[in-house]
Amino acid sequence: MKRAAAKHLIERYFRQLTEGCGNGACTNELCASCLGFQPLDHNAAAIRALELYKINTKLCDLHPSAAFPDNNSAEDTQPALLGDCHGKMTDNLFPPREDFREVHYLTEEKVYEILSICEGKKDYSPLIRVIGRIFSSTDGLVQSFRKDKEQHPNTKEQHPNTKEQHPNTKEQRKTHQAKDEDKDEDDKERTTAMEQESEASASMEGATGSTENRLGPVEVSVDIEAVRRVYNRLLSNEKMESAFLNALVYLTPNVELDLTYLDVYDTNPDYLNIFIIVMENSSLHSPEYLEMAMPLFCKCMSKLPLPALAKLTCLWSQYSVEHIRRMMETFQQLITYTVISNVSDSLVNDDEGVVAATKCLKLVFYANVLGGDFDTGHNEEEEEEPPSSELTLQELLGEERRNKNGPRVDPLEKELGIRTLDCRRPLIPFEEFVNEPLNDVLEMDKDFTFFKVDSESKFSFQSCPFILNACTKSLGLYYDNRISMYSERRITALYSLVQGQQLNPYLRLKVRRDHIIDDALVRLEMIAIENPADLRKQLFVEFEGEQGVDEGGVSKEFFQLVLEEMFNPDIGMFTYDEFTKLFWFNPPSLENEAQFTLIGIVLGLAIYNNCILDVHFPMVVYRKLMGKKGTYLDLTDSHPVQYQSLKELLDYEGDVEEDMMITFQISQTDLFGDPITYDLKENGDKIPVSVDNRKEFVSLYSDYILNKSVERQFKAFRRGFQMVTNESPLKCLFRPEEVELLICGSRNLDFHALEETTEYDGGYNKDCHIIKDFWETVHSFGEEDKRLFLQFTTGTDRAPVGGLGKLKMIIAKNGPDTDRLPTSHTCFNALLLPEYDTKEKLKERLLKAITYAKGFGML
Repeated sequence: MKRAAAKHLIERYFRQLTEGCGNGACTNELCASCLGFQPLDHNAAAIRALELYKINTKLCDLHPSAAFPDNNSAEDTQPALLGDCHGKMTDNLFPPREDFREVHYLTEEKVYEILSICEGKKDYSPLIRVIGRIFSSTDGLVQSFRKDKEQHPNTKEQHPNTKEQHPNTKEQRKTHQAKDEDKDEDDKERTTAMEQESEASASMEGATGSTENRLGPVEVSVDIEAVRRVYNRLLSNEKMESAFLNALVYLTPNVELDLTYLDVYDTNPDYLNIFIIVMENSSLHSPEYLEMAMPLFCKCMSKLPLPALAKLTCLWSQYSVEHIRRMMETFQQLITYTVISNVSDSLVNDDEGVVAATKCLKLVFYANVLGGDFDTGHNEEEEEEPPSSELTLQELLGEERRNKNGPRVDPLEKELGIRTLDCRRPLIPFEEFVNEPLNDVLEMDKDFTFFKVDSESKFSFQSCPFILNACTKSLGLYYDNRISMYSERRITALYSLVQGQQLNPYLRLKVRRDHIIDDALVRLEMIAIENPADLRKQLFVEFEGEQGVDEGGVSKEFFQLVLEEMFNPDIGMFTYDEFTKLFWFNPPSLENEAQFTLIGIVLGLAIYNNCILDVHFPMVVYRKLMGKKGTYLDLTDSHPVQYQSLKELLDYEGDVEEDMMITFQISQTDLFGDPITYDLKENGDKIPVSVDNRKEFVSLYSDYILNKSVERQFKAFRRGFQMVTNESPLKCLFRPEEVELLICGSRNLDFHALEETTEYDGGYNKDCHIIKDFWETVHSFGEEDKRLFLQFTTGTDRAPVGGLGKLKMIIAKNGPDTDRLPTSHTCFNALLLPEYDTKEKLKERLLKAITYAKGFGML
């Protein structure tokens, strides 16, 4: 009803501007009957009518001589809102009734028929008018381009019957509002059918393979190929392109009203055809569309109900890579265009255009995942904590645990029954969905607040993590970790007041440098048993007998020393591959589970305390930490020799059984070099591998190498990791390769970027002679010396997430020329550099300092 009233008012404004009120003595300057009124063409009048409607300008009283005829409907006077892309106003967009007025919806044949007539007369205005009228009408577009079996005769006499078959028309909306019993029965049947379809889709969850195999082909009533052919034929004409643009501008307000106030998709699932047809327009990325039509269209799409969004996603996942990429680029360009053109100081989170485009890009992202190679099976078993009858410290103080039921799950992801983690290889690389201009302007502290509050009134881009780069997401994780630390500190203080006991608000570790594993293991094991929540306190490490105060630097060295001990091949916890330079769990290791748990805790603490570690694990370790088991494809970097052997087995074209003589029993050596056998299947030594079962052999062998043989060690390792990170948004924000970047940092050392961001103190500046000598010296270092310099200055030889340009290093003056070595505060990434007289002395002193840099002292 609101929509009908709005249309009626706009129509009256339009007639007042073009025909006047009929009163020759009218004094209204906004009426064509006024003597001083400047005539407007239909396009300008249409724009002006919309403006007058928005500010609720008073209308003239209608003079009897100018009464509007009753048979003129809103469709008959439908204005074209905008001109073509060259600034020309398209005339005659209000066609007389005889110009194909009997065409109420389009088919491919009808478009070509009208086009043929227009080409014969060399006048395209009739087709332009038809395009403008149908493509700006929700009813007309829903009924257009139906598949052959659903096409209806395109005649005026049979049009009322069409309305009965499509319950989205105005007449049927009135019937729906009047509670027509027959229509209610139809709606119930349709709703039931939709529910059954949804249940059938959900029952297939966990299958593996392509989208069509898992979700079934998505059936829609629109002939998509016909739509593409029509667009390709018509968009070569400039005037046609303008007609499509104008129609979309006029269509979107009506669609928004439908989706906001009417359950149009529930009553007619074919309403989705509007979005399917519009998104096939290959010109949506053009500046005119980005500025005038796409923001509101994206807003409309984001208002679709969840089942409609899921259906649209599944449909798009069956498109070619080229079509998916075009849609992705359209939404990306809209986001970039809007962000760059925004000159106000408002938050990007408050920009409806950017938010809506991001939500639409999410559909393309999941279509990209669904269309790629994915695996919903092979999941690591989650270890659930047994329910405890004792009240926790948080519960005693009225505090609720954050993310108690695991990481937040996106509703669309849940509806589709798939996770990003399940995708082995998307159609388009994930990196192409990152929008760097958005990342540059996003205020992460405020976005994080919106993310934690989880309010519908404020949008957080962390709910669409695919659009954020790893550096931006790591900043969000940093805020989450810091708030968690403050929360633990507050709870401890409150508990101390209540109980009268003085508890430590920090996680303090006092260790001996030469007994670091024993001391750390005992202390962390006690904490893990007594109160695992203490692991989420801020870490402070103290080396016994050393004066260093931990502001971050001491913790970095603690982590590094623990890892050096744990990964020492002589201990036997991990094996080292000389070819890949990577570590893997040693299956016959005699070390107890507590030491593997310690390694997991150390990795978790490193993330939690924003420290970078020198860890060399294959990617499958991070996939397993995130919840996926290792498969054959994961052997490529973890066990390349075995992978190549298995690949040759799969590709072998001869007689596998006779030529290779392999059975389902494999042999390995234990810690002392003695052979041990393992049956991949029951009685495996009696089952030969053949062409028919070689895929099964490869699958079982890979499962044994990556999962079963190291199950005891990895479960302990993962348990330790989750003790620290289980309440963190790590899983919902990061992919496995990003978790590796978070833990290990970037291996790309760009010292020129570091030079650009370095700050100076104590009298130094970038133009000082010694500073120029310093950077020339550092740039001349080899790779190993550069890493030693980073280790000396920052406490780690890795670059942070985002590269060395994100590292804020300070070089401060430390007195005049002297024989003293340079020193550093690794907690603050600060280098204290004396003002040496010569470049040679600077290089000699600096190399000696970075080569012999162990331990901490007070200056």
